Amino acid sequence: MGVITLTEALAEAAKAGLDLVEVSPTATPPVCRIMDYGKFRYQQSKKVQVSKKSQTVIQVKEIRLRPKTEEHDLEVKIKHIRKFLDQHNKVKISMMFRGREIAYTDIGRQIMEDLKNTLADGCVIDQQPKLEGRNMIMIISPKK
Repeated sequence: MGVITLTEALAEAAKAGLDLVEVSPTATPPVCRIMDYGKFRYQQSKKVQVSKKSQTVIQVKEIRLRPKTEEHDLEVKIKHIRKFLDQHNKVKISMMFRGREIAYTDIGRQIMEDLKNTLADGCVIDQQPKLEGRNMIMIISPKK
């Protein structure tokens, strides 16, 4: 419509039965649009709903181990890790050392390396095994 006064723009919007919406208030002169504002807000909310629906939320699941964890128990933990990876979740593997076990971090590191080699085909290592206090932590995520 070009540059028109505010009263003329309001009159045009009233004649059309629509709303006058200010699109860019910082422009010189300010830019306005004649539209159905309720319909516009409804469409915007629908776009937000569709975008939220298509998002995937990645959770971080945690598996806790000890240096004394037996072989069969490790196999069960590996099955759980594979299940979490199949569900597209990240997995945080924590090796906890209690009391004097902290002197044997090499055993814990060896178990972590074995886990890493076992799971290498279906995951990506985000964080290598790292000792933080009395816990050794490794984070893995599923392959894309």
